[in-house]
Amino acid sequence: MNNVSETSESSVEKIVWNLDDLYAGPDDPSIEADMKWCRQRAGELARHRGKVAGLSARELLEAVRSLEEMHERAQKLMAFSYLYFATRTQDSAASALFQAQKELYSELHRDTLFFELEWTKLEESRAQALAADPVLSKYGHYLRSARRYAPYLLSEPEEKILAEKEPAGASAWSTLFDKMISQVKFGDKQRTETEVLAELYHPEREARKNAALELTGGLESVLPALVHIFNTILLDKAIDDRLRGYPGWLSARNLSNEADDRMVEALVAAVSSRYDVVERYYLLKRRLLGLDELHDYDRYAPIPAQPHAQFTWDEARDIVVTAYAAFSPRMAEIALEFFDRGWIHAPVLPGKRSGAFAHPVVPSAHPYVLLNFTGTHRDVMTLAHELGHGVHQYLARKQGLFNGETPLTTAESASVFGEMLVFRHILHVTATREERLALLCSKIEDTIATVFRQVSMNRFEDAVHNARRSRGELDPDFIASAWMETQRAMFGDSVRLLDHYRIWWSYIPHFVHSPGYVYAYAFGELLVLALYDLYKREGDGFVPKYLTLLEAGGSDKPDELLRPLGIDLSDSQFWSRGIAMIEDLVAEAETEAS
Repeated sequence: MNNVSETSESSVEKIVWNLDDLYAGPDDPSIEADMKWCRQRAGELARHRGKVAGLSARELLEAVRSLEEMHERAQKLMAFSYLYFATRTQDSAASALFQAQKELYSELHRDTLFFELEWTKLEESRAQALAADPVLSKYGHYLRSARRYAPYLLSEPEEKILAEKEPAGASAWSTLFDKMISQVKFGDKQRTETEVLAELYHPEREARKNAALELTGGLESVLPALVHIFNTILLDKAIDDRLRGYPGWLSARNLSNEADDRMVEALVAAVSSRYDVVERYYLLKRRLLGLDELHDYDRYAPIPAQPHAQFTWDEARDIVVTAYAAFSPRMAEIALEFFDRGWIHAPVLPGKRSGAFAHPVVPSAHPYVLLNFTGTHRDVMTLAHELGHGVHQYLARKQGLFNGETPLTTAESASVFGEMLVFRHILHVTATREERLALLCSKIEDTIATVFRQVSMNRFEDAVHNARRSRGELDPDFIASAWMETQRAMFGDSVRLLDHYRIWWSYIPHFVHSPGYVYAYAFGELLVLALYDLYKREGDGFVPKYLTLLEAGGSDKPDELLRPLGIDLSDSQFWSRGIAMIEDLVAEAETEAS
């Protein structure tokens, strides 16, 4: 049995998740039994082949429920194998288990994709009538939204080939990326990526510089492989988009996010047109640090008087839970379950994947959170962020699998909101002006990273995806130049990016795992600024409306879910107002610094 996190004076090394709620271990006979059950269910669903168009509302309901049950069991298998693998990426048995589940999921998709194809080809009036039938009310949005892919679906034989090859395609390369990055050792001390990145927040400049050089050195040792992986991901997506007829490299991502292309373009344009906010802040930071010039490794240097540089696990837990409780006791209760019931994996370990995530798993179970906790202020905010995701996923379970999954555009609404709650809580209990300034600067930097940096990375992805399609395989210099150009556009003259920074694109997992993902962070941050502004104006009356939004999961389109809160995503000025609120934070810091 896996250890369960302790809640009293617990060291972070003991905070490892208990996966027994899924399976007792990789040798649990239930794994094989569930794999067999999934195959049997896929076989049973085959009786609907060629008949979907003729199903009554009740027959369609039975078929959708059966499909959802199969997917839930398969995703439970996938979730367990991935969570097990994520903490031991060097373990060949764990890797084999994960690969087996990816192959199973591909097989199930291949054998049941006829249902999606037949449903999307159904005559429009008939489909709309079925989706609107009260019998299918729970799955109305699922059925309507599935049809948005109709123009981009291929014939069944073609779709079967793509499904069959998927485990050997992009997902296999992303797994290789995880294995490689987790095994690289950085510097003379042979540290992990997480440990070296944490040093970029060190108060001593020489330590930050050394960390930057060590990060670069470690990445250079595997750079040819990382470049090959990235090029393969770019090519795989280009082929898929071409075969399906998507008009642009980001179109498929926007479609999955239920986001209109023009809305995303407006977001990117609004953010990239206000890079002056980034430059303004870092010019302030340069003055506060007393430096003639900020280098890339100075971006996250703590401002003098940064309070409590290191936090124990218990302190981090108490800060986050207290902040959540002040907003909503229900949110705090759910967050405590993650601590008390072993749903978090926190320590930095050899072979563990870097970064952090919250995995929704399946509605019949519960989410899990992975961190690489080193005790920094940023780690506390990461805990707040991932628990926000966890609370969101926990509340949305009531919608079931097909309606509980949120598009990326609203998936960040709870995570970033959780960060804001914790930030405001810490700021409120901070005594001195100097400490408040330091905390304010830390929040601005997080916001810049979430909004402006993510959009600059979107610009980088836009450059390399389009270039891969027009000029073939990209050499390391081209990729590095695209990276530096899009990063320099954001910083302007406020930060000097040194040569070692040229390959820092190569460790960012989103480029490999989820091409096009990054703009969702900017979307989520600006949305949260609007939500938090509502909370400040409405007080406690806002809380139940917010929890209702989280509980809704993906049961409707984002604009429809947000409408009861008075948010209009079609408003062309929406993004500009959010950016203006970030500018207000910078002005507040400037006032505190004067």
